[in-house]
Amino acid sequence: MAKMEVKTSLLDNMIGVGDMVLLEPLNEETFINNLKKRFDHNEIYTYIGSVVISVNPYRSLPIYSPEKVEDYRNRNFYELSPHIFALSDEAYRSLRDQDKDQCILITGESGAGKTEASKLVMSYVAAVCGKGAEVNQVKEQLLQSNPVLEAFGNAKTVRNDNSSRFGKYMDIEFDFKGDPLGGVISNYLLEKSRVVKQPRGERNFHVFYQLLSGASEELLNKLTLERDFSRYNYLSLDSAKVNGVDDAANFRTVRNAMQIVGFMDHEAESVLEVVAAVLKLGNIEFKPESRVNGLDESKIKDKNELKEICELTGIDQSVLERAFSFRTVEAKQEKVSTTLNVAQAYYARDALAKNLYSRLFSWLVNRINESIKAQTKVRKKVMGVLDIYGFEIFEDNSFEQFIINYCNEKLQQIFIELTLKEEQEEYVREGIEWTHIDYFNNAIICDLIENNTNGILAMLDEECLRPGTVTDETFLEKLNQVCATHQHFESRMSKSSRFLNDTSLPHSCFRIQHYAGKVLYQVEGFVDKNNDLLYRDLSQAMWKAGHTLIKSLFPEGNPAKINLKRPPTAGSQFKASVATLMKNLQTKNPNYIRCIKPNDKKAAHIFSEALVCHQIRYLGLLENVRVRRAGYAFRQAYEPCLERYKMLCKQTWPHWKGPARAGVEVLFNELEIPVEEYSFGRSKIFIRNPRTLFKLEDLRKQRLEDLATLIQKIYRGWKCRTHFLLMRKSQIVIAAWYRRYAQQKRYQQIKSSTLVIQSYIRGWKARKILRELKHRKRCEEAVTTIAAYWHGTQARRELKRLKEEARRKHAVAVIWAYWLGLKVRREYRKFFRANAGKKIYEFTLQRIVQKYFLEMKNKMPSLSPIDKNWPPRPYLFLDSTHKELKRIFHLWRCKKYRDQFTDQQKLIYEEKLEASELFKDKKALYPSSVGQPFQGAYLEINKNPKYKKLKDAIEEKIIIAEVVNKINRANGKSTSRIFLLTNNNLLLADQKSGQIKSEVPLVDVTKVSMSSQNDGFFAVHLKEGSEAASKGDFLFSSDHLIEMATKLYRTTLSQTKQKLNIEISDEFLVQFRQDKVCVKFIQGNQKNGSVPTCKRKNNRLLEVAVP
Repeated sequence: MAKMEVKTSLLDNMIGVGDMVLLEPLNEETFINNLKKRFDHNEIYTYIGSVVISVNPYRSLPIYSPEKVEDYRNRNFYELSPHIFALSDEAYRSLRDQDKDQCILITGESGAGKTEASKLVMSYVAAVCGKGAEVNQVKEQLLQSNPVLEAFGNAKTVRNDNSSRFGKYMDIEFDFKGDPLGGVISNYLLEKSRVVKQPRGERNFHVFYQLLSGASEELLNKLTLERDFSRYNYLSLDSAKVNGVDDAANFRTVRNAMQIVGFMDHEAESVLEVVAAVLKLGNIEFKPESRVNGLDESKIKDKNELKEICELTGIDQSVLERAFSFRTVEAKQEKVSTTLNVAQAYYARDALAKNLYSRLFSWLVNRINESIKAQTKVRKKVMGVLDIYGFEIFEDNSFEQFIINYCNEKLQQIFIELTLKEEQEEYVREGIEWTHIDYFNNAIICDLIENNTNGILAMLDEECLRPGTVTDETFLEKLNQVCATHQHFESRMSKSSRFLNDTSLPHSCFRIQHYAGKVLYQVEGFVDKNNDLLYRDLSQAMWKAGHTLIKSLFPEGNPAKINLKRPPTAGSQFKASVATLMKNLQTKNPNYIRCIKPNDKKAAHIFSEALVCHQIRYLGLLENVRVRRAGYAFRQAYEPCLERYKMLCKQTWPHWKGPARAGVEVLFNELEIPVEEYSFGRSKIFIRNPRTLFKLEDLRKQRLEDLATLIQKIYRGWKCRTHFLLMRKSQIVIAAWYRRYAQQKRYQQIKSSTLVIQSYIRGWKARKILRELKHRKRCEEAVTTIAAYWHGTQARRELKRLKEEARRKHAVAVIWAYWLGLKVRREYRKFFRANAGKKIYEFTLQRIVQKYFLEMKNKMPSLSPIDKNWPPRPYLFLDSTHKELKRIFHLWRCKKYRDQFTDQQKLIYEEKLEASELFKDKKALYPSSVGQPFQGAYLEINKNPKYKKLKDAIEEKIIIAEVVNKINRANGKSTSRIFLLTNNNLLLADQKSGQIKSEVPLVDVTKVSMSSQNDGFFAVHLKEGSEAASKGDFLFSSDHLIEMATKLYRTTLSQTKQKLNIEISDEFLVQFRQDKVCVKFIQGNQKNGSVPTCKRKNNRLLEVAVP
C-alpha cells in the first residue's frame, strides 16, 4: 500500500472480496475464483467472518515487516486488509484487556504453511507485548523452542520440505499486564515409523542429516559417525540433499537454540549420542542359524556396529546381543525364553529404534517445558497455539492416517460447535432473534471411531488384547460384523457397500465417509502399530545402560518395578490425548487459521484450482460461510458504520450531534433501505444480504467522488484568493523596502562626498607642517655630523698611538718565547729520536685495526648458514685475523640457527645428517632426496578406516608406513605390500585387506644392500637360521629408499646397539630359500620409460635394468 493511502476499512480498495461472507453469489466456483484473484495480486489472506484463510505463496512477501506489525497493532479486526496479524492482535487484546483465555487453531494439509503460520503468530505476540530483560528472555526461549522441535520432529516429504510429523499445542502464559511468563508444549503422535522407513522421495527427520553435515570432525569421531549418508540404512539416499536447505547451518542454529532454551552442554551431548545410536541401530544386520532342536534363530552378522552402540550407550555388549536374539515371556511366576528368527530380530531392532527416538522426542518436549514454564505462581492468562496435521487422503492410507483423520473429525466438530456458539452468543448479546441453522453434524462419524462399546478404536484394542491368533484380517472381520450397518462405514462385507464387485474397494480395506470425503484405509499393519510392542528384554537392556538419559527413557526396564500388565495401546493413548485437547480448547475462546496449499509443485505463482477445491471441501469452508450467513451476513458497530456512511445523508453530514444508533437509523431511513434487510442490535447494525452492503459501498463511492469535486472547487478558490492576497502584500513590502533603499543610497553619496573634501583639507595642512619640521631637522643633523667627524679624527689618532706601543711590547715577548723553545729543543733532541718512531707506529696500527673492525661491523653478511658471502680483506697483514674472524662468525650464526630448532626438527636434521654420512657420494639417488622431508607415515593408518584392523593389530609406535613393491623371488615380478617399521619389528601387510603377511624382528636383520645407481631397489638380509629367514631375504623397490634405509639403520642401532651394515654395490648376493642369487644392476632402455625393471635370468642371476 502506498504511504499516502489511508485505509480505514476492510472494504477500501478491496481486491475481490476480503470476507467470504460477503461473496455474492456463494458457490464453490465463485469461492475458488475469489481466492485465485486475491492470490494473483499477492493477497494471500481472506476472512470468513473471524476465520482467516491463508494460501501458501511459496515465496517471501514484504508483509511481515516491523512496520506492518505497528500497522495492525491495536486496530479493529475489520479495519485493515485481511492478515494473520489482525487475528493475532485480536486474540492478544482479548486476552490482555478482557481477561479471556484464547486458543488459535491452525489446520491444513502438509505443505499448506501451518508451521510458518504458528511462527508468525508467536513472533507478532512477541513483538507487541512488553519489553524488559526478563520478558525478552522468556520471549527468546519461546521462539527458540521452534528450531529444536523442528529439527527432531520435522522431515522432508513429497508435499513439503519442512513437514511437521507431529502435532504441537503450545500454551503461552501471560501475566495481568500481557507480558509473557512462560509456556507449556504438548505433542501428539510423532510419526516414529519414519525413523526406520521413509517413502520414496522423502527424508528421515532433519536432525540426522544436520548432525552428519554440520558436526565438527571431533564430534563425529567422538560419536563414531561418518559424513557419508550412504553408510546408514535408516537414511534414504534419493532425496538426502534438499535444494535451498543448508543442513550444516541449521545444525549450528539448533545447537544455539538449545543453549538459549536452557540445555546444558552435557545434556546436548547426551541427546546427540542417542541420535547417533539410533542411526547405528539401522546398520545392525542378522543372519539365520539353525539350532539342534530344529528351531530357527538369528545372529548378528558384524558386531562392530553393536560394539560401537554399546560404547556410546554404556550397555554390556552381551546383554544387548542376547536381547536381539531371544525374547522372554513372563506369566505369573513362570519365565519362558524363546529364540527370535531373522524377521523377528529385524522387528525388534526397528521397534527399539522407533521407541528410542520417540521417547527422546518426548523427553525433549518435557525438558523444553522445564525451561520455558512460568516461574511465578500468580494467576496467568493463557493463549494456546495448535499446529496439528491436516486431513490426509493418500494413495495408501494406514493406521497413522486413520488416527490423524480422527483428530481432524474432532477438530471439525468443535469448530462447528464453537462457531455456532459464538454466533448464537453474539445474537443474544445484541438482542437479535436466533434462528436454528441446519448443518452437517459429524458427531456420528466421531462416534463410529471412538465409541467405547462398538467404536473402531475400541474393537481394535479388544482385538489386540484377545488371546489366540490375532491378525489384521480378524480385525477387519470384526469390523464387518459390528459396523456393517453403519451408514458411514463401507467394506466388501458391509451392507453400506453398494456393489460387491467395486474394484475401488479391495478385500483387505475398509472405507469411512468422513466430513471431508471418503477415505480408503489399508487394514494391514493396524494391529502391530496399535500394539506398538517393545520386547521386555530390550527395555531391560536399555535400563541397564550406563548412559543416564537412555536409562531414564526406559523406567519399565527396572527389574524391581516389573509390571505384567499390558501397556496401553497407541490408539487408546491418542484418544485420551485428543479428549484432553478438546476439553482444553472448549475452555478457551477459539480463533481459526485455515491453511491452503495452492499447488503440489511447491512453486510460486501457481494456483491449482482442482487441488484448492479438494482442500476447500475437506476443510468445510463453504459450510462455514453458510453458517455465518445463515442469519446476517455483515455486522458493524454503530460508530464506525455512521463514520463510514454519514456523507450519504444531509442530516448526518458532516457531523451528527446525537447517539450513533440514532444517526444510523436516520441514515438508513433516508436511503429507503427495506426494513427486512437490516436489524438493530444493542451495539451493532446487522445487515442480512451482502447486496445491501455493496449498494451502500457504491453510493458511498459515488458520494465521495462528488465530495472530492466540491473539495477541489473550494480548494482552488481558496488557493487563488490566498495567492492574490499574498501577491498584494508582497508588492507593498517590496515598495517599502525599495524606498528605504533609495534614501539610504542618497545619504551614503552625500556622506562620501563630505568625507572626500575633509580628507583633502586635512592633507594640505599636514603637508605644510611636515615641510617645516623637515627643514628644522636637517639643520640639527648638520651640526651633529660636523661634531661627530671631529671627535672621530681625534679618536683615531689616539688609537694609532696606542697600537704602535702595543706592537713594540708584543715583539719583545715573541722573540723571548722563540729563544726559550730553541734551547729546549736542543736539549731534548736525542730523547725524541730514540722513542718517537715506536709510538707513532703503535698509534697508526691501532687506528688501522679500529677502522677495520668498524668497517666489518657495517659489512657483515646475513645470519643464514648457507650464505657464503664475506667482505674482502683490506690489508695484507690482517689475512690470518680476517680468516679466523670469518670462521668464528660462521660458527656463531650456525649456533644461533640451531637454537631455533624444535625437538622434532632436530630429529629430522639428525636423520638427514645420518643419510648424508651413509649415502653422500655413494648413491646416485641421494641428491634428489635431500630436499624431500622424511615423513615416515605416508599411509595415515590411524585416520584411514580401511586399515582399522591393521592398526588394532599393531600396538607399537609406527615409524614408517609406506607402500613398496616386493620382488618375487621366483620370477622377478613385483607385488604391492605395506612396509611397516616399528621400534622392534619390520612388518609386511597386504595393501587391500590390511592382513599382516610377514613379521621380522629387527635383531634378525643383518644387512641392507643396494646399488650405487639412481634406482629404488634394496635388499634386506636376514640372519641365517632365524624363523623369519625361512623363505630367504627380501628384495624391495621403493620411492623413498634413502628415508627407509636411514630410519631402518637408526632404529636397529637404537634397539640392538649395533650398526646395521649398509652395502652399496652394483652386484650383491641375496639368499632365496636355499640358493644364493646374484643381483646385478645394468644400464638399459626401458619400455615403460624411466622405471627400473627386474628380470630373473637363471637360478643364480637376477638382473635389474636401470635407465
